[in-house]
Amino acid sequence: MEIIGALLVSTIAGLSTLAGGLVIFFKFKERNVKKFITASLAFSLAIMIGISITDLIPDSTFVLLKEKGIPGGIVYGVIAFGVGIVLIKYLNKLITKQEEKYNDLYKLGILNMLALILHNFPEGIATFMSSYKDMGMGIKLAIAIAFHNIPEGISIAVPIYYATKSKGEALFKTFLSGIAEPIGAILAYIFLSKFITNSLISIILILVGGIMITLAIEVILPKAKKYKENKYLGLGLAIGFILVLFNYLMF
Repeated sequence: MEIIGALLVSTIAGLSTLAGGLVIFFKFKERNVKKFITASLAFSLAIMIGISITDLIPDSTFVLLKEKGIPGGIVYGVIAFGVGIVLIKYLNKLITKQEEKYNDLYKLGILNMLALILHNFPEGIATFMSSYKDMGMGIKLAIAIAFHNIPEGISIAVPIYYATKSKGEALFKTFLSGIAEPIGAILAYIFLSKFITNSLISIILILVGGIMITLAIEVILPKAKKYKENKYLGLGLAIGFILVLFNYLMF
């Protein structure tokens, strides 16, 4: 039952990307689209940073210090966080080069989809493994992932829709990105279930924290700021951090 629950949580978190894709069914004036995307991106980066610094990193570091000792725990934690930073920086560099090469909306949407598949895959593993250990922690992680998957869905669906005028294609590409999370969870079950330990879970969660924080600061924030909707940028940040604080105090 723990395995089924963990897979279900990971699937729900991943497919929440489709919720962002549903924005293509709403009729927005161009100015309002910019406001909505700015607020959504700001909200998601606040969630990503907040959940990392209040939950993933401190809880996982405590486990590593307990099981590996102070020197070992610190080393494992720093390495995991550093690997997360390097991974997302490398991926962002590749995508940036491709964005400079291709400028049309459709190719941008496809590139966003590919980037987010690579980003969502380890998230699925982390969600599964954390849920397998502690369903409460897994659900909290899934909620955080769902919040930032929604604007990610927007980043895929909107350019593809406006390039092709096909809602079906836009939603299908968004679905492909989201399904990477439960696929990651299934692979974790097949290949890692025998090796799941508290330390391994903690290392992966710290790595994901590094990915989330770096992605939020170096990728999402610049994209949110480029629309020059500072009022909605601040609104999204405020709502996101308030929700994180509420989550921290309540759970």
